[in-house]
Amino acid sequence: MMRSSYRYLIVILFPCSLLASQMRGNVIRVIDGDTIEILQDKKPVRIRLVNIDAPERKQPFGRWSSNQLKSLVAGEFVSVTYTQTDRYGRILGRVVTTSGIEANRYMVQSGAAWVYDKYNTDHSLPALQREASEQKRGLWADSHPIPPWEWRHRN
Repeated sequence: MMRSSYRYLIVILFPCSLLASQMRGNVIRVIDGDTIEILQDKKPVRIRLVNIDAPERKQPFGRWSSNQLKSLVAGEFVSVTYTQTDRYGRILGRVVTTSGIEANRYMVQSGAAWVYDKYNTDHSLPALQREASEQKRGLWADSHPIPPWEWRHRN
């Protein structure tokens, strides 16, 4: 009984670390500010950066956001840690460059993406977003930035 209680506690406290998988590959395409493709076993694999939501292409700062991600990871060898896929078959993952920069955090910190509150599991991201907002970085320079999930609903 005691042993299963410990196991349950560990799964609750460290769910991602127990079930996480990892892949590595070259970024062959940046689709938008929160989605990339990497080459894995000679096949493209689509990765959706978890915990964030970037502006849509036709939304203000959409192309700029894509360019921010492109300047960070295009052509780079990256490591992706993930636990699941979404309904479109994309891997939901944390993307880290060989120089150690986590793209997900970078996008929020630079004001190129929002924390996706509804799905966020990274408790450090809201503070990075507040800092970007206070410093008027990227999309936060707009007087009334509209989160992508609201923009998609309206359009």
